[in-house]
Amino acid sequence: MSALPAPSEAMLALARSRAPADRERLMLAMADLCRATPETPGETVERLLDDIFLRLVETAERDIRARLAERLAEAAWAPRALMQLLARQDIEIARPVIRKSPVLSDHDLIRVVVEATVEHQIEVARRPNLSDPVVTALVDAEQPDALAALADNATAEVSAGNLRRLVAASKLSAVVRAPLVRHAGLTPDLAALLYGWVGEALQAELAERFQITPEALQAPLDDAVRQALASGPSRLPDLMAGQGPDPHEAERRLALKLQAAGQLRPGYLLRALREGKLSLFETALALLGGFDAATLRAALRTEDPEVLALACRAVGIDRSVFPTILELVQGLNDGQPRGGARYATALRAALELPDPTEAALRLRERLQGV
Repeated sequence: MSALPAPSEAMLALARSRAPADRERLMLAMADLCRATPETPGETVERLLDDIFLRLVETAERDIRARLAERLAEAAWAPRALMQLLARQDIEIARPVIRKSPVLSDHDLIRVVVEATVEHQIEVARRPNLSDPVVTALVDAEQPDALAALADNATAEVSAGNLRRLVAASKLSAVVRAPLVRHAGLTPDLAALLYGWVGEALQAELAERFQITPEALQAPLDDAVRQALASGPSRLPDLMAGQGPDPHEAERRLALKLQAAGQLRPGYLLRALREGKLSLFETALALLGGFDAATLRAALRTEDPEVLALACRAVGIDRSVFPTILELVQGLNDGQPRGGARYATALRAALELPDPTEAALRLRERLQGV
């Protein structure tokens, strides 16, 4: 192998030195060389760079590694092994490399998603022009903050399947909802699904963007109900009439099928009450909120209206609808819960909670004593 040029020998000498000043001079020289060279160097120079950079990183102080990462982040021919290493360093070092480095491949980014921290996943999700394989890895990781960053990344290549998975994930992760509402790839059917569990302000945005009306939501719901009833077992009518061994089993199956079809939304609860189906309302409410149906049913058969108010808030029912729901429940439940003087207090305490998750937590605490 031919001898290296004199400047390269000088750089190797700096790489062997343990003096911080020498390592810093070497870092600056090498970073400037990478940034200044417009095309890929020859094999000999590439091997030299790999050797020098890896030696440098092995012994360099944290601040030097951070400055190295910043300088090399956009270098078109920085050593790949070095960039892979820097991308998995502490997030303050890794951030510019993950965001900008053209050297990192999809495989490298997926490895960061799988092996590094949530903060690293968020930075990957923010990277411009993400490919669908990397998007899939992020969706598979199921980290809400990373999913929110992904949904907010207008340049990411998000397939229809991954977008549907993001919408499904937003049911349990409120932080994902706002960027999804504004996502350019959102379709009318996904918007209708998302509408079912976002708050009032985001519902207004969806309604304006997709012309969502109660009538537009009712049609797919009616179809889902018909399909659920048509595909049910032959004893479904008997169970719905209360003649089977479990009078609530039919409602549970129907609610599960509606949920699987993406049609079990808060608006359906009001419809069930208006049709006089209190048991179906209770079953669907429990399923939407993730509560135990039997415990919730027992709690609703008391004089305390706060349980009903908390449950409604937990599943995202508009506070303006609650008086109607309470009146319908009372009409089907022998006047329970009665409300009276406690009604105004319960309404303030439960329905004015800004976060449905907080309402759900408070309700679960109440149900433990039932």
